[in-house]
Amino acid sequence: MEKNFDAIVVGSGHAGVESSLALARTGKKTLLLTLSLDSISFMACNPSIGGTAKGHLVREIDALGGQMGLSADAAALQLKTLNTGKGPAVHSLRGQEDKALYHRIMKRELERCQNLTIIQSEAVEVLTQNNCVCGIKTSLNSSFFAPVVILTTGVYLNSRIIIGEYTKDCGPNGFENAKSLTSNLIDLGLPVRRFKTGTPARVKKSSLDFSVMEIQYGDDIIYPFSFMHDCTEGKGIPCYLTYTNQKTHEIILANLKRSPLFNGTISGTGPRYCPSIEDKVVRFSDKERHQIFIEPEGMDTDEMYVQGMSSSLPFDVQEEMYRTVKGMENVQIMRYAYAIEYDCLDPLCLKPSLETKKIKGLFCAGQINGSSGYEEAAGQGLIAGINASLYLSGKEPLIIGRDEGYIGVLIDDLVTKGTNEPYRMMTARAEYRLHLRQENADIRLTEKGRDAGLVSDERYSAFLKRKEEIEKCFSLLEKRVPQSDCKSFLEECNESVPICGATYSEILKRKGITAAKLKSHFNLFSDISLRTMLYAESEIKYSGYLIKQKAQIKETLMLDKKKIPENFDYESIKGLRIEARQKLCAVRPETVGQASRISGVSPADINVLLVCLKEDKNKK
Repeated sequence: MEKNFDAIVVGSGHAGVESSLALARTGKKTLLLTLSLDSISFMACNPSIGGTAKGHLVREIDALGGQMGLSADAAALQLKTLNTGKGPAVHSLRGQEDKALYHRIMKRELERCQNLTIIQSEAVEVLTQNNCVCGIKTSLNSSFFAPVVILTTGVYLNSRIIIGEYTKDCGPNGFENAKSLTSNLIDLGLPVRRFKTGTPARVKKSSLDFSVMEIQYGDDIIYPFSFMHDCTEGKGIPCYLTYTNQKTHEIILANLKRSPLFNGTISGTGPRYCPSIEDKVVRFSDKERHQIFIEPEGMDTDEMYVQGMSSSLPFDVQEEMYRTVKGMENVQIMRYAYAIEYDCLDPLCLKPSLETKKIKGLFCAGQINGSSGYEEAAGQGLIAGINASLYLSGKEPLIIGRDEGYIGVLIDDLVTKGTNEPYRMMTARAEYRLHLRQENADIRLTEKGRDAGLVSDERYSAFLKRKEEIEKCFSLLEKRVPQSDCKSFLEECNESVPICGATYSEILKRKGITAAKLKSHFNLFSDISLRTMLYAESEIKYSGYLIKQKAQIKETLMLDKKKIPENFDYESIKGLRIEARQKLCAVRPETVGQASRISGVSPADINVLLVCLKEDKNKK
């Protein structure tokens, strides 16, 4: 068997798949090591891709040449855009997925990929020489060698599942866990912590009464995740909405002493923004009920996912509390809910490229970096794969700025601020979210993916065609509307008619006018897709805000362009506060912009740092 590779990826979850494909597709001879071939891109928690802010990540992964969006479209049971009652900055696509089909699609994609070898084996040691990575040793006592290694171990490091008093050393869904790698990472000087997450029960579809639940269909017109796919019609397979009630909460509160979350059994830190049902009942005691979504796990299974009722309570308590929910009175649980604890790294040990600061050529991506969620993992995996490929080619890494993508916000938050709990992406984390809309991800990032060598000719051709259509659309929008047409259209829309006429763009700025109305009324836009019209609508309606945001971005970029020498001596700067020195020494920011985002570093500290950097430059 071949022992020498350009790169080795450890782990085949959502991060590992994107890393492996990015390396192999850019011509790098890659080995993917996985604990189980059956766990490739496995959806251990909710059977869905996307959602608030996460839909943005999937679109960005797609724009850069990644795989998640393409596979999510192919395995989708239902697609729905969330937050449509709000502005376009927070519109996010969510896909209910056939989890088994998604796994098969991703596995097939890996198996058919050139330059990629897949082996089922446990990695037990990262091999290094002179602080440089040189390979991986497996539990079978075999070694594979490469100048680049990417760790994407997810929640499998020393993981254990917990259901009440019952615990088991294993990964999610009963998969084998990784028992030896954590101690090796500690020996290498990498900071390890303990986190926790969880999942709800899976229940039998035929045991539920959907007639008393609220039906939840997908969108009538579907705009897929991938920019390679055209919009289509269809509502898809429905989901259902129900609620907990006072009886549910009473059962939970009466059994808190048996909850591993409250009796000390669980030591890991759990996610703030995806709490268990017992945590929600305690933290939000004023709420009379909590939303519960019943979601299909696939076309060929009777299992349904109970979104919103994650728990680690004992199985008998689970049975009792689930049966208090409307429509679930006779529920049959097929898989019990459980919590899972696992080891992960403090992401402050990483550079913005996701390479470790201590060991050259060692990259980390996904939940090993303290994040949660499939999309966050895939985004990191893609960037780690691209940067590992660029590293092997002797090129500068791809760093997505906070002004360029949610992926940039995600990685910058992790490596600059760190996280004390499983990190979840949210639109509120992005200060330039109006500029980072999900519909313009390709305009923002496809050129970067092309420069990195990952965007294929087919994808790039489709991108250029879309850019051409956008330019044509804006050109048409600047034309003046014939007065008679303008009058009839605006009167039909109950809008006032301007005396001096108007351009299509000026009409579109009005609150009551939409791109869809403009397209359906005027033949001028018959050759322009509705997707492009919607993009133009956002750009035009929010042009004033976008101009202000671009000015803010320009100001911030000035600091991000100011590099800090790798071994800069912060301790010698007397004007810096002690806390600032400690934080700067711990993070070792690469730019002044990154330094300014570190918690505990004030604007005054940044001014002192700028003066010292200028003096240092003058001396040199």
